[in-house]
Amino acid sequence: MRLHTHTWGEGDRVALLIHGIMADHRTWRRVGPALAARGLRVIAVDLRGHGATGHAGHGGGYGMERFADDLVETLPAGADVAIGHSLGGLALSLAVERLAPGRAVYSDPAWCLPRTEGELDGPRALARAKTLSREEITALNPRWEAEDVEVELETLAVWDENTAFGLAPAFGADLLPAAPVVPSLVQLAGPSVMISPAHAAELERRGFQVRTVAGAGHTIHRDDFDGFMTSLDGWI
Repeated sequence: MRLHTHTWGEGDRVALLIHGIMADHRTWRRVGPALAARGLRVIAVDLRGHGATGHAGHGGGYGMERFADDLVETLPAGADVAIGHSLGGLALSLAVERLAPGRAVYSDPAWCLPRTEGELDGPRALARAKTLSREEITALNPRWEAEDVEVELETLAVWDENTAFGLAPAFGADLLPAAPVVPSLVQLAGPSVMISPAHAAELERRGFQVRTVAGAGHTIHRDDFDGFMTSLDGWI
């Protein structure tokens, strides 16, 4: 599936931005312009079922490999850097060999989603986020700016919650990459609910660089924009 994209900047160097579940390119509203100001042409996607990209039906139209294949179909190979958050990090790791960016950044990637009692308990919990109110989003994300809360409401309104059911096989699975395909940074929230300290140590052993943004929640670029950008020093 060809994905909707949004571009900031006109530089010769290229950065790719891949959002997490429930979001779309608007989650990068501060990151995109900041990278463009550094001379990069920044391309952000809306994954299938998100933003302005079409829906794909219940469950069977979604899945880890489909998200990855869409990236390869849509984005240019050989970008200078690719950054994927959460589900975007998982999709990027499955597409990185084909996309062949110069560097990859995995921001709190969804490589170790917690095991749930029932096969669909995790996806159902994610899908219920579709109905979150402004007050609930604010309570869950106390460090977000007001504009991010409004963007979240808008993205939830157009998000197809069936994307969550396509991720059912990821819950309880160990999806840590065996080795970095390109020089790779794993950027963790502090503490991360996605990557345990033991998994972080294993990633370092496998050749990934790991940096933690202390005090930041899962959506690091919204929780602590300055910390997010500082953590990218040397990678963009």
